[in-house]
Amino acid sequence: MNAPAPQRLVIGIDLGTTNSVAAITGRQGPIVLRDADGEALVPSVVCFAEGEVRVGRAARALALRHPEQTVHSVKRLIGRAGAELDEEVARLPYRVVRGERDLPRIAVGGRLWSPEEVSALVLREVKRVAEAALGQPVEAAVVTVPAYFDDAQRQATKDAVALAGLQCLRIVNEPTAASLAFGIDGSKDGTVLVYDLGGGTFDVSILRIDDGVFRVLATHGDTHLGGDDVDAAVGAELAAALRARGVDPHTEDPFVRQALRRAAENVKIELSEREAATLQLDLGERGTHELHFTRAQLEALAAPLVERTLQGVRAALRDAELEPGAVDHVLLVGGSTRMPLVRKALGELMGKAPRADVDPDLAVALGAALQADVLAGGNRDLLLLDVIPLSLGIETLGGAMSKLILRNSTVPASKTEEFSTQVDGQTSVDINIYQGERELVRDCRKLGSFKLSGIPPMPAGLPRIAVTFLVDADGLLTVRAVEQRTGKEAAIKVVPSFGLTRDEVRRMMHESIEHAHEDMAARERIELRNKALAMVRGTERALEQADLPPDQTWSVRKATRQLAQALADDVPTEQLARAIDHLSHLTAQIADDVISAAVQRALTEGAGS
Repeated sequence: MNAPAPQRLVIGIDLGTTNSVAAITGRQGPIVLRDADGEALVPSVVCFAEGEVRVGRAARALALRHPEQTVHSVKRLIGRAGAELDEEVARLPYRVVRGERDLPRIAVGGRLWSPEEVSALVLREVKRVAEAALGQPVEAAVVTVPAYFDDAQRQATKDAVALAGLQCLRIVNEPTAASLAFGIDGSKDGTVLVYDLGGGTFDVSILRIDDGVFRVLATHGDTHLGGDDVDAAVGAELAAALRARGVDPHTEDPFVRQALRRAAENVKIELSEREAATLQLDLGERGTHELHFTRAQLEALAAPLVERTLQGVRAALRDAELEPGAVDHVLLVGGSTRMPLVRKALGELMGKAPRADVDPDLAVALGAALQADVLAGGNRDLLLLDVIPLSLGIETLGGAMSKLILRNSTVPASKTEEFSTQVDGQTSVDINIYQGERELVRDCRKLGSFKLSGIPPMPAGLPRIAVTFLVDADGLLTVRAVEQRTGKEAAIKVVPSFGLTRDEVRRMMHESIEHAHEDMAARERIELRNKALAMVRGTERALEQADLPPDQTWSVRKATRQLAQALADDVPTEQLARAIDHLSHLTAQIADDVISAAVQRALTEGAGS
């Protein structure tokens, strides 16, 4: 009898904005992997200074000395366009420029670095810590991302993992992974809300567990809201306090900006445990200044940001069609959830105290390790199902948005629909792919396009083009088109050059509701015009082939000309509908007459035989 194959070594990685963590599942469950000093958190920081590239704690230690050469919070840049990042870049002490296709590039260390390359350096350090802890090489990983990361951000993260020398077996949503770390293993049915407030991103996901299957009912998030924003607000308050004393902190100086950021972060951490804090702010040549800060001051600054997260929670509950009382567990994830204000505000909204029995900095990595164990061949009873945040579809005649995969569909997902040509003799079709909730493509976001060529010339409406949308387990989209009669096909893996911002997602959802009536009216008109065009062409073709009495031919030709003229004049929708109905009534009568005549002939011939 052959011995069973050894289980593959796969680790889970939480690639965070502030810190990153690796974990693995052992006999006793998931454990984080720590370095020689017993530290689990690897700061997501890279310093390009003094002729070396340092990563993690060594890089963070040099941040004050070399602020312009130290890169942090790179997760907020990955997979996004330069035009989206003006507000983000203004806060950073290092230089970010716009490169090819308007993608951000970090000007540091004598060259331009992509966010993926810098993220890969962090991931290599995480890999090094994991290999030292395990005493063997690590080649594969499950990596987590915020639930609201779009195609571009997910693909950019996968690229970073590959650059780090790791095979990315799966991209998993952070809130989904974190729920596993709280011991919610699928053995009991229930509903879970995961509130994840990290350094740079916020996510909320509502999961339903049925018979061991984890299904995300709804997600909401903000790809640029987190503890960094609280730090920025506190830093600005510290600078204002110095100005009130007559001290100009020179906040445009990268050294000062980094010093304020570090001081603000320390104050926030200290005030999570105490009511007041005193700090010594070292501004180099501008001296050291003692400042006092209270929890009440911190909470006044953080309150608007916390309220933005609660708006996301309410939106997720609406999407899931749930009241707060229907949620069985409320879980806290991310270091910023240590703030008492967060726990108090969320508890009041949900009507129950949120759970914090797992270290919020480690929960995501521990959950990723459990999913890694599934893919490595360990726990085969666990199934995680995530959802698509915005609908996906293609452009059809007249600029309509034909949605194939709807918002909040479970992934992996696949949908095929048949379309045809609108022009006689058409030998190619442009497939334009969009994401959004509106009825017209002009109000949605274009993700990509490709051409299906080699279609034999046929009358309009005769080719049968099957378009398939496939969203894989990582949330990445592939679109394939096949002409059914000839087998000609084309496909594209949709990787847009940048993703949807929080404001765009919010705007898309709001506008889809606000403009629902006019959208449906516009779509109805487009579909009515398409129907009218098809009727005019089809009737003209039928008249050429059919042998009809002159009186019937004349009336049908007249109605056909009237409908064609209505299209040309772009008459109101109601008038166009009446012209369509009139022609439909005439052609239906003719069809009945033709069928009746054929039946009568058959009966007569049968009687005479």
